[in-house]
Amino acid sequence: MNYKDYYKILGVSQNASPEEIKKAYRKLALKYHPDKNTGDKAAEDKFKEINEANEVLSDPEKRKKYDQFGADWKQYEQAGARPGGFDWSKYASGFGRQRSGGDPAEAFGRNFSGEGMGDLFEMLFGQRFDQQTGRSRRVLKGQDLEAETTLTLEEAYAGTTRVIQLEGQTIRVNIKPGSADGQILRIPGKGGPGLSGGPNGDLYLTLRIAPHAVFQRKGDDLYCEVPVDLYTAVLGGKVLVHTLKGAVKADVASETRNGTVLRLRGLGMPVYGKKGEFGSLFATLTLHLPEHLTPEEIELFRKLAELRK
Repeated sequence: MNYKDYYKILGVSQNASPEEIKKAYRKLALKYHPDKNTGDKAAEDKFKEINEANEVLSDPEKRKKYDQFGADWKQYEQAGARPGGFDWSKYASGFGRQRSGGDPAEAFGRNFSGEGMGDLFEMLFGQRFDQQTGRSRRVLKGQDLEAETTLTLEEAYAGTTRVIQLEGQTIRVNIKPGSADGQILRIPGKGGPGLSGGPNGDLYLTLRIAPHAVFQRKGDDLYCEVPVDLYTAVLGGKVLVHTLKGAVKADVASETRNGTVLRLRGLGMPVYGKKGEFGSLFATLTLHLPEHLTPEEIELFRKLAELRK
């Protein structure tokens, strides 16, 4: 396991307060969120990394262990537990003061027997010490798992639920309204099982949105085409627009040209995580000329043409 400087990842100092850590995490999570970086593998990896850093530094107990042993943990791992790979004497005085108040060397020795040995192995190396066998058992977080599911645009609009069958688990995932194509949801503890009592891994679920027959999506906005007859385009009136909320009537000004775009605010996609906020629907008017004209209609058009001359 390579040592990671979680403080550096979040861009905070080692003396940062919980509020500063939370603020830094939110800023970075917003910047590297998959919603804003669709298809960017580097941003996806960075998003996972800052979540990992926040998971440790936002937990007082985990942060305490990380602050005390993190750097030397890396040194121990890279040295392969060879002599000289870890500076044990560095912690003798610390354990002595903490547990006995007496001679540091004596206290350090006591910490290498009984319960203290198990605690030390678990904190330093992610291992538990088995007193019966005299061997350490490696404590590891379970493997993170990845899965993918496809939603219709209507499901992405309204929010939905998916039941995922994975690694013998049945996992129910609630998907919020406004979810985007390529968005990755992290479901904590639903990955592979931990080793020797370690925590389970996480599940990273990638959302895919199927193409729609009517609407195209760009961010929180939707785009579509709406047919308008010649007479409404010339004289003005109303046109029926189908939206994901239902059909609405939109005003068409007189002498409206083919390709005119109507913006219908609040009729686009929900803004993810922001209740009551929606994008816009942009409806492009496409002019439909009348067909199968009667002789009388043709004559009227001829008269109109003469008038226009």
